[in-house]
Amino acid sequence: MSANYKENNLKNILHGFFLAVAMSVADPSTILPLIVHHFSESVVLVGVFASLLRGGAIAVQLFAAFYAQSYKKVMPYLKRVFLARFLSWLAIGLAILIIGDKNPTLTLIVFGIGLFIFSFSAGFGSIYFSEIIAKIFDKKERGKSMANRQFFAAIGAIISGGIAGWVLSAFEPPKSYAYLFIISSFLLGIGLYAFSTIKEPVKENVRVKEESFIKFLKNAFVFLKQDKALQIQILTILFSYSFLFAFPFVILKANQTIHLTGWLIGGFVTVQMFGALLGNLVWKKLAPKYKLIIISAFISMISAFVIALFAKNAIMYALVFFLIGFAMDGFKIAGMNLLFEIAPEDKRPIYVALQNNLTSIGLFFAIPGGFILKAFGYNVLYVFTIIMLMIGLFFATRLKAE
Repeated sequence: MSANYKENNLKNILHGFFLAVAMSVADPSTILPLIVHHFSESVVLVGVFASLLRGGAIAVQLFAAFYAQSYKKVMPYLKRVFLARFLSWLAIGLAILIIGDKNPTLTLIVFGIGLFIFSFSAGFGSIYFSEIIAKIFDKKERGKSMANRQFFAAIGAIISGGIAGWVLSAFEPPKSYAYLFIISSFLLGIGLYAFSTIKEPVKENVRVKEESFIKFLKNAFVFLKQDKALQIQILTILFSYSFLFAFPFVILKANQTIHLTGWLIGGFVTVQMFGALLGNLVWKKLAPKYKLIIISAFISMISAFVIALFAKNAIMYALVFFLIGFAMDGFKIAGMNLLFEIAPEDKRPIYVALQNNLTSIGLFFAIPGGFILKAFGYNVLYVFTIIMLMIGLFFATRLKAE
């Protein structure tokens, strides 16, 4: 273990914990669809908002990598990202509180803009975050610290699920939604501050920045064309997002099948996080066998949607959310660490940006998912999702890993 491992691990955990507390109040599988549904009847709009939260940052990551490849330190830029994320999350809560039902369309517009800024800024943040994590931890430490981070993030989300259940039961919507965002924005701030105090090492092996962004893009895609391992890696991660075709709509199907209360909604968030909690204990033990981790995550996710096809009661739906929670963090840990194994140090920001950029198409899968649901119904959507995940599993077996 490196000398600063304990301190850096703690700051990484605090960041993950408070970020999870905040993000759980807009959980794309439970609370977010209900907020959007409160202001609009459109299921397609639910898909749009779920995608906004996860994927406001496509081309931005390559632009961030264009500059980051020549930075010896990225923390000053990450601090600016943190400020944008805090302010946008707080603004959503204030908009729902102040505008709310008086003008549902305006509330949704401000909500959408806030989610976009929150997600867009993360496009820059993910490049800087990955760079710092790669610098401060070695191969084995990275897997352990990220599993620790995600373990405590799951605890944070469980606590948040309990708070969300209470707030949703104690206050009428949309005030309850507003209070969730406002409270969680200040908790988010604690985690952002903790990570910003990490002492980042200076990176000596940097690339000279190309004279133009266009030339940088050409070079980046030359690397992609030449590196077969990177191509398979990107395809695997892209297909790992296939669960998003159906995930935001599982709660809406549950609402048709069983009687959903505020506590049951909060309970599903909690069960999903218990899945993540247990998953991270497993992934931590398996690190650094990252190929095995991603294969296991695919199998868990496929199982979840097979059960969703036949779910008729709260226990079956709880099992669906548990397995999805179990698998999601496996994808996260494996995706990042498998990439670090094949990326040369000087090209690392470029490889991270290529993977994040090309796979972030998957963050918008909820939009076609909404159209498939509208045209063909839940069963077709679930079967389609299972087939796409099976294609991802095939690519995962062909990954290059030590």
